[in-house]
Amino acid sequence: MATIPTVTLNDDTAFPELGFGTYKLTGPEGVGAIVSAIGTGYRLLDSAVNYENEREVGEAVRRSDVDRDELLVATKIPGRDHGYDEAIASARGSLERLGLDRIDVYLIHWPNPRIDRFVDTWRAMIDLRDQGLVRTIGVSNFTEAMLTRLIEETGVVPAVNQVELHPYFPQARLRAFHEKNDIHTESWSPLARRSELLGEQVVQEIADRHEVTPTQAVLRWHVQLGTTPIPKSADASRQRENAEIFGFSLTDAEVAAVSGLERGRLWDGDPDTHEEF
Repeated sequence: MATIPTVTLNDDTAFPELGFGTYKLTGPEGVGAIVSAIGTGYRLLDSAVNYENEREVGEAVRRSDVDRDELLVATKIPGRDHGYDEAIASARGSLERLGLDRIDVYLIHWPNPRIDRFVDTWRAMIDLRDQGLVRTIGVSNFTEAMLTRLIEETGVVPAVNQVELHPYFPQARLRAFHEKNDIHTESWSPLARRSELLGEQVVQEIADRHEVTPTQAVLRWHVQLGTTPIPKSADASRQRENAEIFGFSLTDAEVAAVSGLERGRLWDGDPDTHEEF
């Protein structure tokens, strides 16, 4: 079983340097895949209301022989539940579907700035945390300006911001803002799904040099940037491969070389315009 190191968030939570994505892991097969991931050593399980698999995540937690307090179950508020009262109700719905007595990591999935209710949503999350229903609160897909607004209007700094981040889109400026404000960066789509990333010559050369796979090289790049990637795989052997990235290190030059692949977002995910409900 892999041992995944942790970093300490601004609320003192021990947060894994590698998490497990559960997008599209549904039904009995999804439960089995998540149980397998827990057995492999993953402790951060990333879900969302819009993934429609909170029940599967909760069932996997119950089937696992790992103590509940060792696991961080994450889920996200959808755009349709923005607003104070709506967010409170959404959290209670997530808890019911998960079958758990708390949400360990609770995120706003998308800011949806045209609707302009994310600050009220954040205030609800603060209260949910203070009530003990939620442990860590954060956001997803927020910009510097949006984060600044949350902080200025509520006085509470998000513990994490989960954003599109991979070698084609390293988000150096946003990561610097996070570091300055003690916000931890999570990377969604860390392997730039449906792209040619893993076939890039620089990635392959680095992987060969360290006798690892291109996937491991990229995930190690994330860790050395100080981010937590959340790769997804239903395959047990791939889950193990993804977790075996803590026995080697890239040089500064190698990290820079991978970052040099930057070319921008790969999908229609500009937080200033993109909306999801």
